[in-house]
Parts: sequence; C-alpha cells; structure tokens
Amino acid sequence: MRAIMVMFDTLSRRMLSPYGCDWVKTPNFKRLAEKSVCFDNNYAGSLPCMSARRELHTGRLNFLHRSWGPLEPFDDSMPELLKKNGVYTHLVSDHYHYWEDGGANYHTRYNSWEIIRGQEGDAWHAEVKDPEIPDCVTRKPGALWRNDWVNRSYVKSERDTPQYQTFESGMEFIRRNMSEDKWFLQIEAFDPHEPYFTLEHYKKLYPHNYTGRHFDWPPYMPVTESDEEIVHVRLEHAALVTMCDHYLGQILNMMDEFEMWDNTMLIVNTDHGTLLSEHDWWGKCTAPFYDEVAHTPLFIWDPRCKKKAERRQALVQTIDLAPTLLRYFDVEVPEDVQGMDLSGTIEEDRVVREAGLFGIFGGQVNVTDGRYVYMRAPNEAFGGNPYAGQNLYNYTLMPAHIRGPFSLEEMRTATMAPPFAFTKGVPVMKISGEIKLSGTPEGKKPEFVRYRTELFDLKTDPEQKHPIENPAIEARMIRHMIRLMRENEAPSEQYLRLGLQDYV
Repeated sequence: MRAIMVMFDTLSRRMLSPYGCDWVKTPNFKRLAEKSVCFDNNYAGSLPCMSARRELHTGRLNFLHRSWGPLEPFDDSMPELLKKNGVYTHLVSDHYHYWEDGGANYHTRYNSWEIIRGQEGDAWHAEVKDPEIPDCVTRKPGALWRNDWVNRSYVKSERDTPQYQTFESGMEFIRRNMSEDKWFLQIEAFDPHEPYFTLEHYKKLYPHNYTGRHFDWPPYMPVTESDEEIVHVRLEHAALVTMCDHYLGQILNMMDEFEMWDNTMLIVNTDHGTLLSEHDWWGKCTAPFYDEVAHTPLFIWDPRCKKKAERRQALVQTIDLAPTLLRYFDVEVPEDVQGMDLSGTIEEDRVVREAGLFGIFGGQVNVTDGRYVYMRAPNEAFGGNPYAGQNLYNYTLMPAHIRGPFSLEEMRTATMAPPFAFTKGVPVMKISGEIKLSGTPEGKKPEFVRYRTELFDLKTDPEQKHPIENPAIEARMIRHMIRLMRENEAPSEQYLRLGLQDYV
C-alpha cells in the first residue's frame, strides 16, 4: 500500500468547482471529486501555516499552548512514526517556512526530502543591487518584498516556477518507486498562497481591464482598496488557483497511467483558506477566522473501500489526517493523538465528533458543530484583541517564532511549568506570549482587531453576514468549547482571557 498527499497552501474551497464555484477554472478538481470522496464539513484546527503542519504531524490541536513554532521534543510525528515502522516517507515542497527557524525540524522527520526554492520572500538568490520593483498598491520596500522581486527575475518560463519544480520532483519520485510498496509521498505546494504570481497564459484565462498599480499581494489588513483593485487581485488569485489545478491534473494522470487507484491512497488538502475582501478584510491571522478561512476543502481516495464521486457530511478536521494515515499503514496511533481515523467516514460517512475547535494563538477561540459556528472573543479585561493579554503564555521547549528565536526579553520571562499529559512527563518553559504575525506591509503594525463574540447559523447564513442571538444554542456551543478545551488541556489563562473563568 502507498499513499500520496497533495497539499496546497491557502486553498479556498469557495474557489473550487466541486464546492460550487462556477467562474474559477478548476476542471481537475472536478475530476478529482469524481474519483474520490469530497468532504463538505472539513475544518482547520490551529492556524496558520506551521501551526497547521504541527497538527498534520501530531494529530492534536496546538494553538492553545503556543504560537507558530517547530515540532517539540515530545511531539509524535506521523511521518516519523511511519518511517520507524517500515514505511518510506518523502517530502517535496516549495513551502519556504520549512527552512526558517519556526519550521526547521518538520522536514527532517521524513526519510528524505527535497527543497524547491524561490517562493514569496525566500532569501534565495544573492543580489547586492536592488531589483526594479514596480509601484504597488499596498507593499512598501522591505526584505520580503525585495526578496520576492529578486526571485521573480529568475522565472523565465513555467519550468522555472517553484510549483512546476515541486510537482515534477514529486512525479519523479513516483516514477522511480512505482514498483515499490509501503511509501508515503507528500507533495506540498506553497501556491496558491500570496503573492499571486503566475505567467501570462494563466492570467489570460481571466481577462479584465486594469489600469492601476501593481497588486498581487494583499496584506493582512482591512480593505481600503478600490473596487477595481479588489476585482483585479481576485482574478490574479484565480489564475494561480487554475495553475494549481493544472498540476493536480498531472498527478491524476499518473494515477491513471500507472493504474495506481488499486493500491494508493490519495489525499488532497490544504491548511486554510483566505479572505479576498469578504468581511472587508484581506488574508488571515489578524481577521476573525470566518468560513472562507477555516472551512477547508478535503478529498480522499481510499483504495480499500473504493468509494468515489460521493460526498461526506461528517465533521472532520486536519488533526484526523495523521491517525488516518497511520491506520492505513497498520501503525499504532499514539495515545496523545486527538484526531480520528477517517476510514469509516470515507466508507459510510461515520460521525467522528460532535464539534471541533479552531483558532490562532491569542485570537478568538472558535467552535463548530457543522451547522453553527461560535466565535468567542477575548474579554474586555484583555482589550478584546490578541495583543493585550499580559497573562498569555507559550508552553514550549523550542522557543522560535517564524523567522527567529524568541527575543531575550521574552526569554527573561521564562519559568518552568509542570508537564502536560501530552509532554510525556517533561516540564516545559512558560514564556510570556508575544504574538508574531506575518503578512502585513513592512513598516506597518498589524491592525488591532476588536474581536466580537458572535454566533452564526451556516444553514441560513453561509456567508456569516448576520450573527444571531440564541442563548440556548450559545450555551450548547460553550459546552462544546469547554469540553474540547479540557480535552486539550488548555492552560487556565485561556479560560480567563475568554471570560470562562468559572470553568477553570
């Protein structure tokens, strides 16, 4: 038995034809839905990028205990467990956060791994002279923006793009190992994450008259751009989604050509979506995690039950992928894993949970039961925003943020905290929580979000434009939230900052 995971970054379900989009060209996602089970109620857990990947490895939520960071010494890593049990694991990715401080030990859990350089602000090619950068709607000069334009200058054809090289390397692994058994391949593309850089033949699929400044990298801030600029960047994003669709089609072609459907599981997933001016916001992280961000696409082909062209309504999450893959290869699932094996859900839509938590360290804590979404904000004592709480702590033995270690000021607050059950008897550092967010223009601080506690009914209001007031439903969602926080061993300050101190 073999398994392939094709993981895209920031792939929104609302841009895909199997989820009802009728204007973005995604014929291969439609083809995928015809060959697999399509999940209608898949949700992210911990956001954003590396927080989601920690869940992919460990099968447990992590956003209540620490911010973005590396795998911890006590973490059980799904690829590493497969490796230790005779399953060859290989990662090929252009997701450059893997080789920064905050993600630097994920790829080394695999038997082998390939890095494709050049996405976004990856500090790749050395150019002393500043590149020529066009005037931009939102970006100001800074390291990421400069690096990105250096990287773009090396893309002369589609073969030079990181996405092409990532999929080509993944397909080369398949060709070389077609006759072998017991392997797991993870092909992970940074696209369609911003910036929305594509070549002209993809852009031509979305013709429009745009006369404004360069704009293909929206910031994680409220929308201030014109309607013309909003339409333009949405079409730039759509072109990149279509490019992703094209390379997904290459994998489906290989599955057909080499008759892999009989013995190879295929998972196509993402970490989260993004806001493209919905709710008057761009991006993620600083805005609330509305459905556009948290409600994500998921497709699974399981050669054991061979179910295809079917949809599933059960509520599932990213944390379920680790136990699903472990059990597929007959590897024991560790006790600390909170996710569930989805084999029964794939086969017959078996329910695996009543509700699921999702969120970001320091932001709202959110819970959904598949119909209702309850977004609980930090209380007024914490200023209603994720930057105000003096009592928020990272619990870690790997004190790294995205692109650097914790500051000396942060480390001076460190004390040793008793072990959690999932740290396997190991005490951890308790460090005052300074939240590091990416995605805003250099020179600007992330917008302070005045989070609100809100309840939405997705059945009657799928776009989450009209929060409801229903004390009975809110009480039920709070009960779900408390139960799941307890199961996750959420620290006491998480209850306090949410105004749930009576449940500590």
